[in-house]
Amino acid sequence: MDLKLFAVTFMTVFLAELGDKTQLATLSIASESNARATVFFASALALVATSALAVIGGEALSRLVPPIWIRRAAGALFLVLGVVFLVRK
Repeated sequence: MDLKLFAVTFMTVFLAELGDKTQLATLSIASESNARATVFFASALALVATSALAVIGGEALSRLVPPIWIRRAAGALFLVLGVVFLVRK
């Protein structure tokens, strides 16, 4: 296992998820429930499932498109969405 890749991936996803709408939704559900362990395991499994889809999709896409173009497209999409969210009423 590549520990550097593990650490970079962990920190990137961890920081991206802080304050994310998913985290806020999980916080809301947990605050209304007495079954916090269930909320934790369900939300953790959901994150694992979406990450698995991203890995599978990324692997498949990288067979068709060079990784540099995937990164560029992802960066451009982030910028476009950022502008849309800033100017949206």
